[in-house]
Amino acid sequence: MDSKTLRQKFIQFFVEKGHKELKSASLVPEDDPSVLFTTAGMQQFKKFYVSSKEAPTKNVVTIQPCFRTSDIEEVGDDTHLTFFEMLGNFSFDGYFKKEAIEYAWEFLTEILEIDQSRISATYYDQEKAKIEIKTDNESKKILEQLKGLEKIEGQGEDNFWSLGTENSPGGPTVEFYIDNVEIWNLVFNEFVWKGNSWQDLESKGVDTGMGFERLLTVLQEKDENYQTDLFWPIIEKIEEISGKKYTDNQKEFRIIADHLKASVFAVSDDVLPSNKERGYIVRRLIRRAIVKGQQLGITNNFTAKLAEIVFKIYENRYQFNQNNIKNEIQKEETKFRNTLSNGLKEFEKQKQNLTGEIAFNLYQTYGFPWEMTAELAEENKISVERIDFENAFKKHQELSRTASAGMFKGGLAGGGKMETKYHSATHLLLASLRQILGNDIYQKGSNITAERLRFDFNYPEKLTNEQIKKVEELVNVNIEKDLPVGMQEMTLEEAKNSGAMGVFENKYGDKVKVYSIGNFSCEICGGPHVKSTGGLSHFKILKEESSSAGVRRIKAVLE
Repeated sequence: MDSKTLRQKFIQFFVEKGHKELKSASLVPEDDPSVLFTTAGMQQFKKFYVSSKEAPTKNVVTIQPCFRTSDIEEVGDDTHLTFFEMLGNFSFDGYFKKEAIEYAWEFLTEILEIDQSRISATYYDQEKAKIEIKTDNESKKILEQLKGLEKIEGQGEDNFWSLGTENSPGGPTVEFYIDNVEIWNLVFNEFVWKGNSWQDLESKGVDTGMGFERLLTVLQEKDENYQTDLFWPIIEKIEEISGKKYTDNQKEFRIIADHLKASVFAVSDDVLPSNKERGYIVRRLIRRAIVKGQQLGITNNFTAKLAEIVFKIYENRYQFNQNNIKNEIQKEETKFRNTLSNGLKEFEKQKQNLTGEIAFNLYQTYGFPWEMTAELAEENKISVERIDFENAFKKHQELSRTASAGMFKGGLAGGGKMETKYHSATHLLLASLRQILGNDIYQKGSNITAERLRFDFNYPEKLTNEQIKKVEELVNVNIEKDLPVGMQEMTLEEAKNSGAMGVFENKYGDKVKVYSIGNFSCEICGGPHVKSTGGLSHFKILKEESSSAGVRRIKAVLE
């Protein structure tokens, strides 16, 4: 089944079930400063779950383009994508659990004719959770009544969705899997978070999301997203331009294909490459794709040629101002190519003695975003600290008095609202790790965006599930305590004597800022931070993995 047919079948099925097809929202969310881009199909409908009377109609179906920036550095593996589409059916006080579950089962088994034995499902089970919401026995019973569904299992918090912010919806979920890969998530919004507790919503809502690329991979019997008809024409074009084979250079091909596609859709929604916020993300994507092209031996402009393939793939679904998009992307490529070769030569020359100041010089002189230098360093098994880069940037600001601090907002360390929250959450994480794993745990690196935090620390082995759970719980306990966050300026010697944590390999000035979170955490840090931990939402660890020998990495979000 090709992608065009799958789209048609999905929309037609739900229209016949009484849903109205609505246009997808822009990748730039309206009236939602909490995120840079639209990240889910339900984003444009959030307010309707709390106030269903405002909804344009009770039952809706959409195919929503989404853009996620939390794991750009992970793109290149089998699963991560920056741009993807979400198939979704939604109900605002229309139908509820029975219809939603039965619709999903019917679509998967009758319309798509997927073998029932390949499908499994999960529901919310309080016995496996840490929250005081009763087991979703209603969904469990409905699942048990589906003829042919044999594999049903209760899960904990993974099957309860919430934003965790005041007056926001939440509820239990049912998730359908094919061959143990999550395909469709059904959220039953029946609660609202008010005054530090869950209260019943007056009207119930359904929010579902199914990854289009992931489902297509299953239906086309491929091993990965990049082999489907949404990506393969781009891969073939890269093979033609580079003279290289995909099978020999998978990571580079995947990064180029993903990043160029994402950039096309972003520019289509008027997000142009720049040094600020969304524009910084697009610039970073285009430049990373160009570097990977250079590594494949592509020395001439190629981005516009790939953009033409993207237009062709999506021509039956989306309207593009093709000339404008090609011009903007190619303009960025030309600008970067003027300095790329010299920048790569400079990196090779300096890599054995790479410092944050040299990384800043690569940005300032050759246009290398921090993330690009950090990635090149990692590929060469070289360590470089982000804080040193930021200190060099601040020094440059002070000297020139004309540099714009905007580069850091949204793109780098940032003073944005979400980055500030993640900054404080990182301090809670380190203090929790030290309490659970021991006081010989120290920070080895960190990376904070508006979407997530990434934290590296010394530890010789993989954390157990129990250790991860304890760390997560300890962070959330201290969020719930609403601990005050204070700051004092003192000499570096005074800070060390006070027991403040710090990355002492870094070159601090004579005077430093020390941030304390209640009596739980005390660190040397430049800030910014929240005023108290109660301003943070629920902390969840997404992944714990190896970063390098003797160093572990945690990725976490505030839900």
